[in-house]
Amino acid sequence: MEDKKIICRDCNNEFVFTVGEQEFYKEKGFENEPVRCPDCRRARKNEKFSRR
Repeated sequence: MEDKKIICRDCNNEFVFTVGEQEFYKEKGFENEPVRCPDCRRARKNEKFSRR
């Protein structure tokens, strides 16, 4: 397994999906790779919680 470069769905910036992150996803049973960079994921998560 090696690091993967992915383009963020929201900001179109490239980010690295590290081997460690891939192992974490596999361990948690996640089948899909992330589609957003860490910054956009964090922003989206904060947006969801601020609406409550």
